[in-house]
Amino acid sequence: IIFLTMDDGNHSSVTEFILAGLTEQPQLQLPLFFLFLGIYVVTVVGNLGMITLIGLSSHLHTPMYYFLSNLSFIDLCHSTVITPKMLVNFVTERNIISYNECMTQLYFFIVFIIAEGYVLAAMAYDRYVAICNPLLYNVTMSYHRCFQLTVGVYILAITGSTIHTGFMLRLLFCNTNVVNHYFCDLFPLLELSCSSIYINQLFVILLSAFNILTPSLTIFASYTFILSSILQIHSTEGRSKAFSTCTSHISAFALFSGSAAFMYLQPSSVSSMDQGKVSSVFYTCIVPMLNPLIYSLRNRDVKFALKKTVDCTKCIGT
Repeated sequence: IIFLTMDDGNHSSVTEFILAGLTEQPQLQLPLFFLFLGIYVVTVVGNLGMITLIGLSSHLHTPMYYFLSNLSFIDLCHSTVITPKMLVNFVTERNIISYNECMTQLYFFIVFIIAEGYVLAAMAYDRYVAICNPLLYNVTMSYHRCFQLTVGVYILAITGSTIHTGFMLRLLFCNTNVVNHYFCDLFPLLELSCSSIYINQLFVILLSAFNILTPSLTIFASYTFILSSILQIHSTEGRSKAFSTCTSHISAFALFSGSAAFMYLQPSSVSSMDQGKVSSVFYTCIVPMLNPLIYSLRNRDVKFALKKTVDCTKCIGT
C-alpha cells in the first residue's frame, strides 16, 4: 500500500492515514469491540426509537420534543460518523483511512458536535419560556420560531466545520501518517502536519471557546431564571415535574460540554493524547447513547407515549 505521493518539491504528501485506535493492547481489542458494539446498538435503537415515538405520538408534537427529536437525530449521526470505523479498528491489524475519507469524517464530526451544543441551548431556552413565561409560551415558541432556531443551529455548525476543515485542507502532511486517535480529530491531525499550524491552533481554541461557552452561558442563564421561578411554585407536584425536566437536561449538557471542553479548551501539550482519547469517548459514544435514556426514563410524557404505542401495536397484532 502506497501512503505517500511526490509533490512539486522535495516533500511527499500523505494520501492515507493509519488510525492508532483506542488502545494498542491486543488482549483488550476483542472485549472493547463487543463493548462499543453494544453501545452503538443501544445508541441507534434509542435515538431511532425516540425519533419514531415523537413522530407517532401527537401529544409529543410540542417545541420541547421537536428539539429532542433533533437532538436524537444529531446523536445518531454523530455516533455513526465515528463508531463503525472505530469498531473496524478493534478487529483489523491496521485501520487504514484515505485522506479524503479522513477529511470527510472530520467535517461531519465537527458539524454534529457543534450542532449538539446549540440544540441543547435551544432546549434550555424552550424550558425557560415554558416555566418563566407560560402565558406567552405558544406565541414565543411558535413553529416558525422553532424552525428559525433549528436553522440557526445548523448554520453555526456548518460554518464552524467548514472553517476548521478548510484550514486543515491547506496543510501538508509529510512522512508520518499514524493518527494517534480512533478517528480523524483536529489535534491528532495537526500533530502530523509539516506545515505551520499556528493559524489552525488559534482557530481551534477560538471557535471551540465560542461554540462551547455560548451554549453553556445560554443554558446557565436560562436555568438561573428557571430555578428562581421553580422556587416560587407552591405546588409540590409542579415543582417536582419542573425539577425533573431541568435536571435531565443539565445532566446531559454537563457530561457533553465537560468532556468536550477537556479536549479542546486547553493546549494539546497540557494533556496527553491518551487522556484526550478517554475524554473523546464520552462525547462521541457515551453521550449519544445516554441522551435518549436520560430524557425517556425521567419523562412521564415519553413513558406514557411509549406505553400507548406498545398497546396500540399489541391491538393491531391481535
